[in-house]
Amino acid sequence: MKLTGERPMEGHTPDSLLALHDAGYREVISRLGTGRILDVGCGVGMETARFCGPDRRVVGVDYDAATAALARSGFGPGGPRGTDAEFVAMDGGQLGFASGAFDAVCSSHIIEHFVMPENHCAELARVCADDGTAFVIAPNRTADFENPFHVYLFGAANLASMLRLFFDEVQVIGLEGDAVLKEDFAARRASGEKLLKFDVLKLRQRMPRRWYVWSYEHALPVVYKALGSKNTGIGSGLDDSHFFATDTIVDTTPVLFAIARKPRRFPPR
Repeated sequence: MKLTGERPMEGHTPDSLLALHDAGYREVISRLGTGRILDVGCGVGMETARFCGPDRRVVGVDYDAATAALARSGFGPGGPRGTDAEFVAMDGGQLGFASGAFDAVCSSHIIEHFVMPENHCAELARVCADDGTAFVIAPNRTADFENPFHVYLFGAANLASMLRLFFDEVQVIGLEGDAVLKEDFAARRASGEKLLKFDVLKLRQRMPRRWYVWSYEHALPVVYKALGSKNTGIGSGLDDSHFFATDTIVDTTPVLFAIARKPRRFPPR
């Protein structure tokens, strides 16, 4: 799969960012029961496969058909790391499942990619069972580094407000990093800010977004190679043990973790 800088990829994505995703799924897993589990934005399926267990039926969906196929070939039945998870291509803003079809729904680092995130939240609520739970994981707006793939960022209050349109009960906590993790994040941010200084005229903010995304995708592999593993954090060995859940969310808290229950039902239009 092509390196874009957005999908977590072992050996290409900084270890601390892989750990960030691992920590989010760890928190979901610790709150999962049995039944039907949906992972929206499954990517290559590595994290989705962690949901599998006794008395669970796990389905992962990704908007990109080639990525969903890669997930199925690697982590689906018969794959080299095969599980009984199913993988299909589907739009996270228009899910092709019956209302109330899942006991738990996970949306990990997907909501920030929607121009109209309310459509995504509405679908999470629609496919969630009346007594089910939706988990929404997203970068904290104030801690997020410039990323052309992120089109709608949330603070804790904004995320809670959005989800309360579609769920009666919403709790938002933070996933915080320890001192070692914060040092890694700070070093990589400093490297990124140095690179952005070369864009003196801030042309990236003036060009059409699709051009910026194209430039980002093509420049990233070159930048990673030039910086070397020490500066990119690839091979640092950082893992999800450097993240912990907290009720205290500050500007530097990297990740928001929302737990939403009691989906609201609206009459068909």
